[in-house]
Amino acid sequence: MNSATRFTTRTTRTVVTAASVLALTLAGCSGSGPTAGASEGTYPVVFGVFNPFSGGEAAFGPEKMAGCLTAVNLINHAGGLLTHKQVNCQSFDDRDDPVDAVPAAEQMVATTSHLVGVVGPTSDSGTATAPIINRAQITMFSDSGERTFDHTTLKYFWRIVPPDEDAGLAMALWAKTKGYTRAAAVFGNDISEQGNVPALIKGYTYLGGTITINQAVALDASSYRSEVAQMLATNPQAIFTEMDPQSAATYFSELAQSHPLIPIVGTAGTEGPDWWKAVGQAIGPQNMKTYYVGVQPYVNPSGAAWSKYNDSLTQVGSQIQNPAQYVADPYAMAVYDAVTVMGLAMTAAHSTNPTVYNAYVPKVVAAGNGAVVVHDFADGKIALDQGKSIDYVGTTGPITFNQWHNSPGAFEVNSVDPSNLNNLPLITTISAAQVAALAKAAGI
Repeated sequence: MNSATRFTTRTTRTVVTAASVLALTLAGCSGSGPTAGASEGTYPVVFGVFNPFSGGEAAFGPEKMAGCLTAVNLINHAGGLLTHKQVNCQSFDDRDDPVDAVPAAEQMVATTSHLVGVVGPTSDSGTATAPIINRAQITMFSDSGERTFDHTTLKYFWRIVPPDEDAGLAMALWAKTKGYTRAAAVFGNDISEQGNVPALIKGYTYLGGTITINQAVALDASSYRSEVAQMLATNPQAIFTEMDPQSAATYFSELAQSHPLIPIVGTAGTEGPDWWKAVGQAIGPQNMKTYYVGVQPYVNPSGAAWSKYNDSLTQVGSQIQNPAQYVADPYAMAVYDAVTVMGLAMTAAHSTNPTVYNAYVPKVVAAGNGAVVVHDFADGKIALDQGKSIDYVGTTGPITFNQWHNSPGAFEVNSVDPSNLNNLPLITTISAAQVAALAKAAGI
């Protein structure tokens, strides 16, 4: 996309409490989802937001809830879904733990009345819980980056955020652009934080770079002095990283105490005010501004689709803590698109039953063959009611599902302004085509 058309700063997420999000729960838990073959009624239907609302990744739940609320607001204003005039979002806390997430997923699919779609699961619980949702025959749009889903056979699983492999390749491409030929990989040792590492190493090595050390850091340690010393001994020019805020603050504080700082290239997991605050306090705000960049999925906060999203975000702002943080948040916007796509698939299928409408998901984003390009639910509904085929192009751009229900995407590289952590100055973008070319060349 033309960078001249976009804003010069980006807005992103902040952590809010689980209590503030649970207050957004808009539907009860008394029954099960739609039954195959059941006729449509007039009862409210529910999109479940199955994400962390507590634990180390508690910021993710509110972020995804913001996207869901923004989408259903426009769906409700357009008359709802078929005969269902009220569409709601309901939160389900996976507690950022795969052990806790399994019973939470089982309870969600077994007891939630009129559950028509799910936003989630995330990386930490995806492998354990996506099969549960799939067995329940509920359509889900996941933000898990796990490579497990790069070639998934789960019928009801869809993903419109780039996988961790692509993110790792985007980081490698950025490092190549900067001329970094030697870099350390310093990542937390849990599932989600390790997701970027294999492709990052393979892509960076293919581009001629050397990973001087690959550290899988035990999280929440009181000190990382030995790990820092081991890393420095390899003489890297940059550090690729993702750790939780507390661990990252400790690690980089001890680095700053013993050595001049080294450029930091973070994943999307470092793109949040909680991380910037913790690390910025540890190394100093000016150092944060000078040495840090983050790589995350690209979105363009302008154009027809974004205007509808932004208007709706303003309308539901009273239900969201600090809605301004989501104006250009790629994950909130991906959820908005996901809920919109599911709603359009239901409209096209004349059914809110996932066993019926799931097959229509790729049909409402199908370009060509006379399809009408639409940028919001209302216009898509009008076109479908007129018997036309549609191509929904939303806030995340064109959606092109492959045979494994994945849609590729571009990435952006941002710096950070410590004086305003809601905004991210854009440095550059990395296209999906660039990432795909590197993946093919590196044999990923």
